[in-house]
Amino acid sequence: MKIGAVFPHLEIGSDPAVLRDWAQTAEGLGYSHILAYDHVLGAEHVDREPALWGPYTEQDDFHEPFVLFGYFAACTSNVELVTGVIILPQRQTALVAKQAAEIDILSGGRLRLGVGTGWNYVEYDSLNEDFRTRGRRQEEQIELLRQLWAESVIDYTGKWHRIERAGLKPLPERQIPIWLGGFTEAAYRRAARLGDGFIFGGATKDGLAGLEQIRGYLAEAGRDAGEFGIEAMVNYQAGPDNWRAEVEEWEKAGAGYVSMRGMGAGLETPQDHIDALRTYWEAVH
Repeated sequence: MKIGAVFPHLEIGSDPAVLRDWAQTAEGLGYSHILAYDHVLGAEHVDREPALWGPYTEQDDFHEPFVLFGYFAACTSNVELVTGVIILPQRQTALVAKQAAEIDILSGGRLRLGVGTGWNYVEYDSLNEDFRTRGRRQEEQIELLRQLWAESVIDYTGKWHRIERAGLKPLPERQIPIWLGGFTEAAYRRAARLGDGFIFGGATKDGLAGLEQIRGYLAEAGRDAGEFGIEAMVNYQAGPDNWRAEVEEWEKAGAGYVSMRGMGAGLETPQDHIDALRTYWEAVH
């Protein structure tokens, strides 16, 4: 079982030295990976139709994951860098391919690209992308990402993309793993067909039920479940009496990764988040 840490966007602040110290502490203790969420814009929820149901608003801080990981690539040496998840359909596919390739090159092959479809239609509208077609477009985007990373010049025609005899330079030295995330049956089906793994972000009970669904869809697709990665979130706020049990429950279910989430646990300062990395690691590892 590999234990990572969720970057605490909402509560860590913006001091570059603090961000560096948090990442280096995680790596120094032995956390295998750092996982970062993604939102380009926050939106006010009041007086929206349809209502915005997601948990974040215009009040919440989010560091941009690719820029953040460029910084962490220089600050760290071994820890894996995981987007958990990039809202792929609200971003230009070729630009994501370029940014992800650059992070992978600069970090020495340490990027795992988690992607999802998101929930914030205001964010999509602001980025001039179509919220309604996001799931279908994501499937084409995943295909295109892999082709862009594999070939120096491509000629690609899809429903939403046209690239005529063009490509990335420099290319990454490998196919960057693409994991999916989400909470719906459609996300589980898509991951089983197209993904290298799945990142569960919700409660353990819901995640374990989703895992069983994914395994069924993997069987339908003729894929080996043993070669499909599974990651789950475990919560610092669960308390020391439950930390090890949470990890062991996911390990028993066959997950290879968990990420400790400290946000929402009442940690009051950035230093509290840094200290929590050590407290949790010593209790669980």
